[in-house]
Amino acid sequence: MRRRDLLGVLGGAAAWPLAARAQQSMPVVGLLCGGTQESDGERVSAFLRGLKEGGFIDGQNVALEYRWAEQQYDRMPALAADLVHRKVALIVAMGGIPSAVATKAATTTIPILIAIGGDPVKLGLVPSLNRPGGNLTGVSFLINGLGAKQLEALQETVPKAALIGFLGNSTNPNAEIDKDNVQAAAKALERKLVVAQAHTDATLEAAFAIFRREKVGALVVGADFFLVSRRDKLVELAALQNLPAIYPLREFAAAGGLMSYGTSLAEGYRFTGLYAGRILKGEKPADLPVQQSTKVELIVNLKTARALGLNIPPTLLARADEVIE
Repeated sequence: MRRRDLLGVLGGAAAWPLAARAQQSMPVVGLLCGGTQESDGERVSAFLRGLKEGGFIDGQNVALEYRWAEQQYDRMPALAADLVHRKVALIVAMGGIPSAVATKAATTTIPILIAIGGDPVKLGLVPSLNRPGGNLTGVSFLINGLGAKQLEALQETVPKAALIGFLGNSTNPNAEIDKDNVQAAAKALERKLVVAQAHTDATLEAAFAIFRREKVGALVVGADFFLVSRRDKLVELAALQNLPAIYPLREFAAAGGLMSYGTSLAEGYRFTGLYAGRILKGEKPADLPVQQSTKVELIVNLKTARALGLNIPPTLLARADEVIE
């Protein structure tokens, strides 16, 4: 689906009055999204593909209600409560951990599907991955906790970088964990870590000003919805400073970032759509194990490497799952 078409679909769906669609006797699914129609379009598109494979198409036999947090995590509880108030048949928490936590707190009866980068058991969302019980299940991505491996791959490419930058979002519940993982890895490599946080466009600019002032030689970008939504800007800022960086998702490398190491969001959200179809057909979340997206991909952008004047080690290229020419 073309981006323009997708945004049209999403915009139209968000604007339809719930009462009008309820007259069509369709189940209503609420999507609690962390960003905007623009930033979350690819995730929603993947979810819609899975939902279609599961036998449901928006406007034909299911109606979708969208709520956009616009990267403001503190809005999640109110948005989740609104979907509960509207008595939807299913809530899909697509805004990472904040949306999952908010939705779980909002209802114990409406089925909930989550798609998060953390461990649902450690976060107290489910008692067990195989037997989630209750009204919540979904997909857990292996995104958070990869900082050590990301830093190792970056150091192979820029071995002389003594100062390593880490960019996170302090409003994200996983930010401290991600920072600590990279901090430990930097210490093991005898490198100093310079940490900066960003959750708005202004603080993003300020973070790169810190990296420039401290003369950071390489950068690790944490997994966060706001940072993902600003991937084009992030890649641009890194290029302006001639700063080699590694990112948590393929989308960054595809946008011109040097390299990425993480799981495939598209496949995870597609599976979430499949699970939504099963629940709409009558299966209970308690009986559906939380799926773990464990395939990790290393993507290298050789065009960006050449622009930065870097030679990617042959050993690293041999391990890459994809090389972008």
